[in-house]
Amino acid sequence: MIELLQIQFCRLLEIHLYLFRKMFAAVSKPFYVYSAGLTIIGGGYLLRDYLSGELYENDKNLTDKVIIVTGANTGIGKEIARDLAKREAKVIMACRDMEKCENTRRDIVIESRNKYVYCRPCDLASQKSIRDFVEQFKKEQKKLHILINNAGVMRCPKMYTQEGIELQFGVNHIGHFLLTNLLLDTLKDSAPSRIVNVSSSAHKRGKIKFDDLNNDKTYEPGEAYAQSKLANILFTKELANKLKGTGVTVNAVHPGIVRTEIMRHMGIYQNFLGRLTVDTLTWLFIKTPIKGAQSVLFAALDPSLDNVTGEYFINNKVAEVSNEAKNDKVIKWLWAVSEKWTKLDSV
Repeated sequence: MIELLQIQFCRLLEIHLYLFRKMFAAVSKPFYVYSAGLTIIGGGYLLRDYLSGELYENDKNLTDKVIIVTGANTGIGKEIARDLAKREAKVIMACRDMEKCENTRRDIVIESRNKYVYCRPCDLASQKSIRDFVEQFKKEQKKLHILINNAGVMRCPKMYTQEGIELQFGVNHIGHFLLTNLLLDTLKDSAPSRIVNVSSSAHKRGKIKFDDLNNDKTYEPGEAYAQSKLANILFTKELANKLKGTGVTVNAVHPGIVRTEIMRHMGIYQNFLGRLTVDTLTWLFIKTPIKGAQSVLFAALDPSLDNVTGEYFINNKVAEVSNEAKNDKVIKWLWAVSEKWTKLDSV
């Protein structure tokens, strides 16, 4: 009986081996092709993940900490707000588009199980909106531990804020200049506290146009963007000097080249084919919003920066700024003009 079973088993094994050889012979070439393709794709994702840097792994809990994030409804700002909410912070999402903000807030609350996430209207292209935001914030909150100036526009057509300031300079610099100054008293009362200005390596191409700061005579979107990002660095430097001894630090961060809605105004993104071509060619090197948020989180939270101020960070390390950004005369001139344009000099 046992011998019979052994014979039947051997016959079944021979049949299965025969069928397997037939199947493998039929699919061997496609199999190797598919296998190679999957390996390349998998390797590409691993390389992309490596090139875009590590996740910020500090598990600091932020219970009872109040944090404002501008432009928190999308892109880097959304991921910053999500991370902070998971750390149990009280997060104020300062945004222009309330519908988008509320949709994002709802998702963050559900994911983080943190009900202390709020949407508040703040249009950085309107100084009245900024002042209204600050007034409402101070009625609702007594403390502010971290201010993250993240919102921005990039390479947009020539447009102006409600006060007639060129939009990129008005939103990226002037809006945050006003917002920060109006919140300084609360930040000082909450010390130790931090301010993080999201800038860009594009500042190195920037020049402060003394005779045409508002780009009224000539306007080139890339040049205007670079000037606004340089202004972020100059603002950071002078504010750090003014805040010495207060317990409030301020640093600037280049988050990297990140695929977010900020690129929507670039000419090549205006048509599907151009967008597809650029996305394909740059896929390996452009960060996701989650990865772009990491350097901002480092600047906002890392204990190693408790006494670091007035610096510019790339990939969590202090980096060199342009010579223009070190010019003390330019720094002080821009501060004076910014005070005038926001009417802070008359307060």
